[in-house]
Amino acid sequence: MINVTSLDLGTKVLHVSDDFFANAERMLEESQPVFKDEYDENGHWMDGWETRRRRDSKNDFCIIKLGASSKINSFEVDTAHFKGNYPLAVSIMACCAKNIKDEELTKHPENFEWKELLVQSDLEGDTKHDFKSSCQDEVTHLRMDIFPDGGIARFKAFGTICFDEKLYDKENINVLSMLHGARAVSTNNEFFGELKNILKEKDALNMGDGWETRRRRKPGFDWGIIELAKPAIIDNIMLDTNFFKGNFPDSFSICSAFVEESTDKSIVTQSIFWEELIPSQKLEMDNKHYYDQSVLLHNKPITHIRINIFPDGGVSRLKLFGKFIKDEELKDLV
Repeated sequence: MINVTSLDLGTKVLHVSDDFFANAERMLEESQPVFKDEYDENGHWMDGWETRRRRDSKNDFCIIKLGASSKINSFEVDTAHFKGNYPLAVSIMACCAKNIKDEELTKHPENFEWKELLVQSDLEGDTKHDFKSSCQDEVTHLRMDIFPDGGIARFKAFGTICFDEKLYDKENINVLSMLHGARAVSTNNEFFGELKNILKEKDALNMGDGWETRRRRKPGFDWGIIELAKPAIIDNIMLDTNFFKGNFPDSFSICSAFVEESTDKSIVTQSIFWEELIPSQKLEMDNKHYYDQSVLLHNKPITHIRINIFPDGGVSRLKLFGKFIKDEELKDLV
């Protein structure tokens, strides 16, 4: 599952009842919350969303617009560093409002069907809470209520991005984008940076925003397996080693396969027998590398890839440009 409320996906806070002490969007950051002994004009600086103390019978809330339509399985509500100022409880609702103007939803939320994903649940201070979602329907917006006020350091909703059928009509798009439903399945190592980072659309912010393995001290190489949202044909590839200067891989290659049905565990063994999509290519530090069809070894539909880096190191982004293939078109291609 991926964090569908990540700012990297374009998620944003549309409306907030109050964020006097700390901006609500700060709780959507992927980084670990930190504590700073600093003060601004409103009080102590906190890494998260924090409201003022309520003096009425109401409660605070915020409305979040997801970067892409998603199905949510679970939530993580982290009150790290909020000890005397955390909410006593939280609840979460959601609605599916595609192609709706932001102001229409924020001004008249009662016009939309809100489904309960999490009943009002107790919170503790300076604690990471895990909750299950009671509904896995497709949603575009979340409403989080906190009772009655206080601070949330980080909020994450884990699930899957729903495939946008309109993408079938587009060509030369990044079919390996997290925003289009691609996901990291498995890797042998991600000591310094997670494999899923290379699926982000925007350029890396720093070296920690990519995939980086530890220094290899044994024979072999490092690898990562990624699943596309739908079968696709690849036309060209971009691999970026941005920020990786003394720790970029010497070379890389990509294997691919069309897999109709499998489990994440068994796909690792299957990948041993996948055919190459692009043979081993030398890499340079801190550089974007481009490869067109003249380098690719086939143009068959694929559902999975395995990127191999030799022998180890870091990659900031990997993009596979091509076209998603409809089911009825696959019969003649596979």
